[in-house]
Amino acid sequence: MSDDAPDGPRIVQRGLFADELQIGATYEHRPGRTVSEADNILFSTMTMNPQALHLDAAWSETTEFGQRLVNSMFTLATVVGASVAQITQGTLVANLGFEEISFPHPLHHGDTLYSETTVLGVRASRSRPGQAVVSLVHTGRDQHGDVVVRAARSTLMHYRPTPDQEDS
Repeated sequence: MSDDAPDGPRIVQRGLFADELQIGATYEHRPGRTVSEADNILFSTMTMNPQALHLDAAWSETTEFGQRLVNSMFTLATVVGASVAQITQGTLVANLGFEEISFPHPLHHGDTLYSETTVLGVRASRSRPGQAVVSLVHTGRDQHGDVVVRAARSTLMHYRPTPDQEDS
């Protein structure tokens, strides 16, 4: 990188502050992510999950699914991860928890996973000034539109800094 860069503004990519989120809005995160066999095997073995449904092609062919399934924790992690740049990059304080997690349809090698996040609520934190508890629902769909994961999530996020906070 050169020191000859123009003197224009420098803009750092970030997510949204709590007060920028629109309650009821659904944010679509693109591009989608086509899941490979390598993704599934690496994630499953890296997380010490030896489930044959993820690793054993021959055995999986004898199940009701007829093939291996993508590890559901990979599916959940990918859907949440896809939301970071648009929603929480640099604005998240903490994950508070997940609940109501469901996997209504399997995901397979070669499927493309599309992610979206709906904002259910934003309320000021009672104990942390300048921060808010944000309720989200993350949904992942395959290329056919079938829901493969849905999870409610609570987060602690920053409000937009006031001008006096930006200077410090």
